[in-house]
This record gives sequence, structure tokens and C-alpha cells, in this order.
Amino acid sequence: MDLHRQVLKAVTAEGYDTPTPIQAQAIPHLLEGRDMLGIAQTGTGKTAAFALPTLDFLLDEPENRKPKHTRVLVLAPTRELASQIAESFRTYSKYMDCVTHTVFGGVKINRQIRDLQKGCHVLVATPGRLLDLMNQDAVRLRDVEVLILDEADQMLDMGFIHDLRKIIAEVPEDRQTLLFSATMPKLIEDLAGKYLDDPVRVSVAPESTTAERVSQGVLHVPNNHKLPVLGKLLDDPDIDRALVFTRTKHGADKVVRKLMAKGHKALAIHGNKSQSQRLKALAAFKNGDCRILIATDIAARGIDIDGISHVINFEMPNIAEQYVHRIGRTARAGKDGISISLVAEDELYYLREVEKITHVEVEILPTPDGCEDFVLPAPDPSVRVRKPKGPSRRSGKPPQRGSRRNRPEGVSKSKMRSRKRPGKNQRRRDRQKADA
Repeated sequence: MDLHRQVLKAVTAEGYDTPTPIQAQAIPHLLEGRDMLGIAQTGTGKTAAFALPTLDFLLDEPENRKPKHTRVLVLAPTRELASQIAESFRTYSKYMDCVTHTVFGGVKINRQIRDLQKGCHVLVATPGRLLDLMNQDAVRLRDVEVLILDEADQMLDMGFIHDLRKIIAEVPEDRQTLLFSATMPKLIEDLAGKYLDDPVRVSVAPESTTAERVSQGVLHVPNNHKLPVLGKLLDDPDIDRALVFTRTKHGADKVVRKLMAKGHKALAIHGNKSQSQRLKALAAFKNGDCRILIATDIAARGIDIDGISHVINFEMPNIAEQYVHRIGRTARAGKDGISISLVAEDELYYLREVEKITHVEVEILPTPDGCEDFVLPAPDPSVRVRKPKGPSRRSGKPPQRGSRRNRPEGVSKSKMRSRKRPGKNQRRRDRQKADA
């Protein structure tokens, strides 16, 4: 593909010999310096698709590092994804002079400030921490020549749109911009139209499709019986590594406690865990010390581990696109995978939404042995299902706007309350107007 020999040497050392579809389509255009809007399922090799031509550019136009500056800026939504992108850059650049730094929240900022003092060639960052460093004049972006936005739709879902605008405003207009994502809603199209210059559009799969090698199945289980059914499923010795998804951080910790009480070794990863706890859990899951990892959606796109045989949706995501990212954690690197969803009656709407956007009718699985009293028969598909009113519907209490229990993980309390309640005087004027 006309890549520099030092990049090819690193790729060969990793055992790569044939590019994936996204790499075959993207790399030639990126080597020409074109802007790109890329749509690809997670696990299809997007990171190498933008990392290899970027490193080739750095080799073709070498420059010494400048204090506090970077030539390549990669923005990612989560700590795990940022760490893995940086690790990929380090792997592919091991035969060249390229310094890659990573900055994200959850760790002390002073060390990151010291690391950036001498500058770097590639900076991989989450938007929030990068803005903090910019405000402290620890990093400057006026020398950025390549800007890469990875998983841009998740960054928008997590409320980073204002941070992205502030960051991009500091980057020179004369740059190469790459935007990659697994899904491409209209908001991303608008973002691409504003910040990309005559981009090449590359797509290796229709929007919101699921991994072809994932065998998907569903069991209809009441909420109060999900834990026993999950325990029975995890008793299966064919499960090498299982990634179990919950909707909330509290739910993830609860599932870990219940599984540990049943004799299953399990760990949790979510936004309330410190960075060291998250890294420790990922390492144990990766090396096989722990075969069960419980995660929230914030980790759905940040876990890139080969050998995950099963993804289990303990709770269905309330955003259908998240289902695509969840099950994309398995069937990686050309292997097959299995996805099992435990769907309660109040989650039927979410299941129907998933089937609508993926154009796949999820197969109803046979009842596992010992679960005959827990699993319900399949509901009538002709019956209309209404959208649930909110996360607090089970308690019967009205949802509290912006409360930690009800807001999506990764979205701050201030963003949830950006639409303020009218003040007392405004409410009085509204009443007077209504009376009149």
C-alpha cells in the first residue's frame, strides 16, 4: 500500500499481511492527505486505518518536538479507548522516532503536565482533560497537522459537543481531519460538514449493523429472575470470557456481588472506578485471571480484547445503537462470538428498537437447564409495546432531573440541568397570563 518501510516492518512484526476492508479503502486516500468520514463496525481495524498513514506522514515530513506542542491529535470518548489507541500508535511506531502521550481524567494531572513539557508527536486525549490542560497552558494545539475524531457519535452522546468545538477552534484550519465512527446519525453528518474539507466517505458496513460473526439470541426473563438465569448461563464451561453489560454503575456492582456469592469470580468496570481499578480489572480479564467482566456502556467501545467468547446483555441498552457497540466486543479478529440478551417485559421496547435499526430479528434461545421456572414464553410480536417512561418507573416516583441514578453515565449533572426550571417570578407571570 506504499507505506513507509519502517511502518511496514512494525505491521509485519504484528503478523498483519492483509488489510481489512476499512484499511484497504481508507489508507490510500489518507496517504494523499484527504479528509475522511469513515463508517465501520467496531473491531474492523479502524485504529490501524488511521494510525498507519498518520505515521507515514510523520516519517515523510520529520520535525523535532516542540515543548507543549503536538503534530497529531486524536480525540476519543473514554479512558480505555484512548489508552488502546495510544498503545496501537506505540506498537506501529516502534521502529521510528515517534513519542506518543495519552491524557485523560481519573488520574492526577500534574504528571500529564510534566509529560507534555517536552512535547510529543502524537497526543491521544479525552476532550474534558484536554481542555483542562489547555486552560493551564500545558498543551498548545496551533501546530496540529492531523486531527482524528474516533467514535465521534459516542462523544456527542456523552455531552462533549461544546468541548469539541472549543478544541477544534484552537486547531489550525490548514489540517487533515479524520472522523471515524461505527454509526453515523445526522448530528455527526452536520459535524462533518462543518469541520471536514471535501472528505472522502468510506463505509464498510451499513449504519447500525451488527457484527456478521456474532450469533445473537434472547431470553425473556423477569427482572427479579435475571440473576439466577445469568448464573446458570455462566456455569457453561464453553464460555471462555464473558462480558456482561448493565445499564447502571450500581447495577454492575450488584451483579458482581451476587455472582461472587455464587462462586463466580467477577470484576466490574464503570465510571465510579478509579483508573487503577479499571486497568487492573481489564488486565485480569485479558490474561484470563478473571473470566467474567461486568461493564456499563461507557466501556462498550473501550474494550479491545481478543478472545471474548460471549457478550451478555443483563439489561438492554435504552439507546439502540449501544447494542451494536456492546456485541461488537466479541467476534473480533475474524473469530466467531455469541450474544445473549436477557429481556424483561419493560425492556421489550428496547429490543424492538434494536431489531428495527439492525434489520435483524433476534432469535429466541432454548431455555437453559434449571431455568424453566424463570424464563417466560416469547411475547406476541403483533402486540404494540410502549416506550418506558424513565429509569425510575419501577419505584413509582417521578424521575429527578440530573440525579446520579437517572442520568446517563459520562453525562455531567450540569449538562442534564442545562435546561433550567423557570424562576418563581416567571411562573407567577405564566399563571397570570393563563388566568387572563
